[in-house]
Amino acid sequence: MSADFESYEQDFAVLTADITGRIGKVPKLVGDEKKQMVANVEKQLEEARELLEQMELEVREIPPQSRGMYSSRMRSYKQEMGKLEADFKRSRIAYSDEVRNELLGDDGNSSENQ
Repeated sequence: MSADFESYEQDFAVLTADITGRIGKVPKLVGDEKKQMVANVEKQLEEARELLEQMELEVREIPPQSRGMYSSRMRSYKQEMGKLEADFKRSRIAYSDEVRNELLGDDGNSSENQ
């Protein structure tokens, strides 16, 4: 039973590491490359959510005396998932702010310009 859970854990770790790497690239991309990367990250985030669901199903099948350890691991995975989603959102916004600043000619030193 826990072998399945551990397999899901390994898949989740590999997937979240890849997502983290891609999230770091999003602000540096433009145009179609950025759109493609965003679509890829969204797809991977969905895969990670599905893995979490599978892991939750496995935890429900584990005998109650062993379930506590797995439940706490699930909480940490859910927190990690939330962090990834927040980081992804920030990476998309960071790019938007950079473009906005370029278009408006704002170099971030607005107090000096006044």
